[in-house]
Amino acid sequence: MDFRDLHRPGDPLLLPNAWDYGSAAVLAAQGFPAIGTTSLGVAAVYGKPDAAGATRAETIELAESLKDLGILVTVDIEGGFSDDPDEVSDLVASLAALGVAGVNLEDGRPDGTLRPIESHQRIIEAAKGHGVFVNARTDTCWLRTGDTRERVRAYGHADGIFVPGLSDLGEIAEVAASTPLPLNVLYQPGGPTMAQFAAAGVARVSTGSLLYRAAIQGALTAVLGIRGEPAPRMPTYAETAAFLPQPR
Repeated sequence: MDFRDLHRPGDPLLLPNAWDYGSAAVLAAQGFPAIGTTSLGVAAVYGKPDAAGATRAETIELAESLKDLGILVTVDIEGGFSDDPDEVSDLVASLAALGVAGVNLEDGRPDGTLRPIESHQRIIEAAKGHGVFVNARTDTCWLRTGDTRERVRAYGHADGIFVPGLSDLGEIAEVAASTPLPLNVLYQPGGPTMAQFAAAGVARVSTGSLLYRAAIQGALTAVLGIRGEPAPRMPTYAETAAFLPQPR
């Protein structure tokens, strides 16, 4: 099945995000037709900061290791690991050559600002033309800055739109109705269910860093249990990222 065909508004694709070969293989064995990668998990595996453009080589290495799993893979490439469209084009071309089905391109920057709209439009355009599904992510809700609707409209030349942090069902439905592109949202424990996302017109639901953080929680629960201590709560994204080396 073509990766694009899995994006059905009202019948969303649940896309779990892996961080290494083992986690991807386990998810593939559970019958998921497609998986994504999580930049936080990849950064953690290699001891590098997340969302700082520091894991380009590691991301390609992971993509190469997953090519024989027999499932569709979409790769989180942060902001493309460059502000140069030519370099982003070369990166996506190299991933396409490995059989990658899609890439995720975000407009958020390490300093908490958003990449200028015109610049991200060029980055999206550079990623197109290589036969992969280009999912344009806007971090307006995540960083609480910028205009979500403006960004969604501006990125209309992508193949899909991703708005992590968007959790109000009414707003989700409005955004989904405002664009012809399939809308991708982030699942958050305690937030809307898959059925609610479907009713709102969502086409894809990602887990982001959730599975990696759940794995950390599970590991801590096991080892602390040996010491007779209670199970810890799941760490937040911010708490997990704080354990990693910080951008220089």
